[in-house]
Amino acid sequence: MREPVELRRQRILAVVQSRGTVKVSALADELEVSVVTVRRDVEELTLAGKLRRGHGVARPVDDIGELRAVPAARPGEPAGASAGEPTADGGAVVLVVPERHSYLYETLHGARSVLEESGMRIALHIAPQSAGAEHPLVERALASGARGLLIAPRWRSAVSEEADYGWLADVQVPTVLMERRPRPGSALHALDSVCSDHWYGVHLAVDHLVALGHRRIVLAARDDSPTARTVRAAFAEIAAARPEVEDWTVVLSTPNAVPEPGRAAGRTTVTTPAGTVAAPLDLAALLRERGATGAVLHGDVDALMLVQRLAESGVRVPQDCSVVAYDDVVAALGSTPLTAVSPPKAEIGRAAAELLLHRLSRPAGDSGPVRRTELLPTLKVRGSARTPAH
Repeated sequence: MREPVELRRQRILAVVQSRGTVKVSALADELEVSVVTVRRDVEELTLAGKLRRGHGVARPVDDIGELRAVPAARPGEPAGASAGEPTADGGAVVLVVPERHSYLYETLHGARSVLEESGMRIALHIAPQSAGAEHPLVERALASGARGLLIAPRWRSAVSEEADYGWLADVQVPTVLMERRPRPGSALHALDSVCSDHWYGVHLAVDHLVALGHRRIVLAARDDSPTARTVRAAFAEIAAARPEVEDWTVVLSTPNAVPEPGRAAGRTTVTTPAGTVAAPLDLAALLRERGATGAVLHGDVDALMLVQRLAESGVRVPQDCSVVAYDDVVAALGSTPLTAVSPPKAEIGRAAAELLLHRLSRPAGDSGPVRRTELLPTLKVRGSARTPAH
């Protein structure tokens, strides 16, 4: 899917703000677009006073103004009438989401719709992929007078998650975590949060396959986000507890889907009831070795790519292997539309924004009890799973 221009320029701003002077060619490589495209973006951002352009480089400027979502015109107000509003984050609700994350972009748009309807000004910040990138963005927004914070940190590993607990717990404005559930008993346990019940989502996937008659099931999942870690843990728990499941296996959906650097390319660890072993990342071979007839694949892009590789290896979906994807961002767009667990992504954003508005409407010092809200995913049946042939 092509990335919106506004989001791409947000990413450019975020990288330059966090690293200082950056070569245009390096930005192009990181954003996976042409140098010409980045040069054009930098020129537009320079004209808007948001960057300084040098010979082949982009530089930050003092008190840089962020690109932001502009509220829709109110009835009777001409389009663009809000363009004269201040460009600093003062008085705005700040939205922070990671770059290159289509799943959370849906959450972002859900939150934006609620905030716009309320007349609240929005400042959108896209955090680059470097560890701890959200912290300086939030600090600058708070220094500019932001009223509230909606944030979905990347948290590629449990270590990076724990590293953010301290400063996030000290944020002095109403804050709601989106699609994130901090570790119980941690410094963020008493922070408002709205997320999907991914345990239930995995239950839906396994239950669907078991009901169709599958008794040997593989989970190919990522391991580089809180959602991924929850999906992996939930699958192991649920599969081990279902008496109908004779054999289950967990494997990485791609060797790049782990937070730790240096893991051998093309190899991963496989978790089975008997323990954890090293194995090549070859889903077709794994299905044959385990005698598996069903697979749960997280996330959508990895799922579509794995289905293509299965076809190249002579494994047909759903004739030879039934597949349930997890995320439902693009699962329906494959040549074989995939049955998928669909977390309520936009609803998460809307509920988080409504909770933040509730906090902002209360008198100072009267915040009321902390709320940890979970919304249940649904299963979208599209025909990539059926009763096994044998």
